[in-house]
Parts: sequence; C-alpha cells; structure tokens
Amino acid sequence: MFDVTSIRSQFPALGRIDDGLPAAYLDGPGGTQTPQRVIDAMSTALSEGVSNLGGGFPPSDLAGDITEGARRAMADLYNCHPGEVVFGQNMTSLTFALSHALAATWQEGDAIVLTDIDHDANFTPWARAADERGVDVRVARFDPETGLLDPTSVTELIDEKVRLVAVAYSSNALGTVVDLEPIVEAAHSTGALVFVDAVHAGPHHLVDVQELGCDFLASAVYKFFGPHTGVLYGRADLLASLDAYKVRPAPSDPPGKWETGTQSYESLAGVTAAVDYVASLGSSGNTRRESLADAYREIEQHERSLGERFISGVHEISGAKLWGVQQMSRQRCATFAVTIDGASPKDVTAHLASRSIYAWAGHYYAVNLMERLGVLDKGGLVRIGFVHYNTAEEVDRCMEALAEI
Repeated sequence: MFDVTSIRSQFPALGRIDDGLPAAYLDGPGGTQTPQRVIDAMSTALSEGVSNLGGGFPPSDLAGDITEGARRAMADLYNCHPGEVVFGQNMTSLTFALSHALAATWQEGDAIVLTDIDHDANFTPWARAADERGVDVRVARFDPETGLLDPTSVTELIDEKVRLVAVAYSSNALGTVVDLEPIVEAAHSTGALVFVDAVHAGPHHLVDVQELGCDFLASAVYKFFGPHTGVLYGRADLLASLDAYKVRPAPSDPPGKWETGTQSYESLAGVTAAVDYVASLGSSGNTRRESLADAYREIEQHERSLGERFISGVHEISGAKLWGVQQMSRQRCATFAVTIDGASPKDVTAHLASRSIYAWAGHYYAVNLMERLGVLDKGGLVRIGFVHYNTAEEVDRCMEALAEI
C-alpha cells in the first residue's frame, strides 16, 4: 500500500505553512525536497568529522567509506559496477568535463547528433566542443504539436561520420519520455557513442543502463530527494581509455581520475541515504536493486493517478492549454507545461504562489524547446510537476487556483 501520508511525514519541508496555507511543492522538476534520513546522514557526516581521502586515520577512512558507499548505492540505482560511477558538482559540470575528453578524439569532418527537446546542459557542452574541433552538429527536431521526439528524427541523422548522440531520457519542460532503444541501436550500428541525460527521469523512472545500452548517462541527486550532487555513469572501458582533464597528482584510474578536486563527503552521505529512502518505498527485496525496482513501480502508479487527475482538470478550465502529450502514458511523466489565455506565465505562478502553491515559469534551461514552440520571447511556459510525495488534494488546489485566473 502506497501510504502518502506516511511518506510525507518523513519530509520536514512538506509541513511548511505560508500565510496560513499548507505549502504545495509542485516544483519537483526544479528540485525535490529531502526526507529526514538524508538530512540526518549529511549532518552526521559533518558532526562526526570527516577528513580528506588517503590520510590513514579514522576521519579520513570515514570519508573513504562514505564515498564507496555512495558508489555502491548509485551502482544499484543505475544497475552498473561501482567503478563506473563518477561524482561531480552537478550534471552540467560533469557533461562539460566529458565533452572536452570526448572531443579530443574527434576530428574535422566528424559529426554529432543533438536534439532540440533537451535541457541546454545536454546541448551546449557538446555544441561548443564540436565547434572547437570543427565537427558538424546535427539537431533532431521534436514535434511541437505532440511534444514527442520521434526516434526516426534522430536515427535519420546518424551515419558513419557521427561520433556521439546526446539525447534526453525525459524532457524537463514537457514531461515527454523519449523512446531510446532505436536511437541507441542506430548509434551503435555505426560505432557512435550515446550519452543520455537522465536528470529529469530520476524521480519518475528506474534507470537501467544495461537495458538502455547507453555508453554514458548522467543524473542529479537533488532531483530524486537528495543533495546537490551530479552522478555520471560511464562504461568502464571508456572511462579508462579517455584522457580526463585533471591535475597531475589526481588518480590515474577511473573513477577517481574523473572527479576533480575534493568531493563533498557530507553530500555523498546524503546520496546513499537518498537511494536508500527510495528503496524503502518498495517491498523488501533480496537486494537494494530489487527494492528500488518495486519502489519505482509504486511511484509510477501513484504519479500516473495524479497526472490523470491534473490533465482532466486542465481540460475543464476555460482558456487553459496543456502543451505536449495529452494523456498519461509511457510517453510522458507527471510534469506538465501549461498556459492560461490572457495571463503571462509569471502572472500565473505569482497567483499560484499567493495560494501557497509553488511552480515555475520560464524556459527552465530548455531554450531550444521553447524557441521551437514559439514561446521563448513570451515568457516561456508554466511548469507544474508532481512527484510521489504529492497528493490528489494538491492537484485539486492547483486546479482551483488556475480556474480563478
């Protein structure tokens, strides 16, 4: 039984009251709240005292234990080997670092394939690296009417010249879920590598890099109930063979050679706690991975219910427009972009905020997508997103506030 009341009791921030009204965090796509166990794990790491790695004394050993524990936790979440897990400040920083390393293997006349449905963190790092190397950038276009990225629009751009395909697992703006299987298959058939941005997918779907078959995948833990830490999966052979941009004393072997500077050990303690929290939502499996798989099945079912309720409500509001996929399905998650006739996106979110409902207005770094929809210079869209700790009552409150506009 998915007990939302019990789940919410684990999140201190969800008890917030603004102007006498309970806060409704519908801003999950911009970052989720954290359960007490994550807060405690981070606080404990700081209060017990950690030192840098390699000191040979207990606080230094603790930092090592925390780091390796976080690697094992993310390996369970990604379904990979712990040695294929790289930590960094955020997904964007990791992508820039990897783009430099991969670009060093490209030459003039090569090409890469990007998409216009992606967050800019999975576009500009690659486009800039390609420009510096004289490499052609091919951009696959999504359908602005349906909000879908047809895999064919990507695969038709792939040929023997392509060295990399970078694509989102899920759109942070429209909630579109991309069918990655044919894209990965087409890329690998010509020898191209595939980088998947799974930042927005993190709270909604179980990531399985073995099933996806991608070569690299990145996410951000603050999107699935943890601290602000980026996590990169890279195939072991690629992490070992590529020349990482690092200082000379840094480790020469992966994953350490990819982790620039000292990591935030308190954040890594929070990473493990965040993964364990999600696993706790599933039935007790024989392994953490099994519990995670069961938890995400429960999460998807709950979010589908919230999404269906939201879509039905929006369709009943005069002047309201829902952008993208118009029903809950395998092609979308519970992240929604809407507009209200006669009101700017900022006016809409300001009204929601006056009702203690938190949502975003703007482009949320999906600048190519907004440009293609023709709304980039009109203030973007209103983004309302639901995660597993949101409730049907919060959906209804949001609908009432939108109807007032």
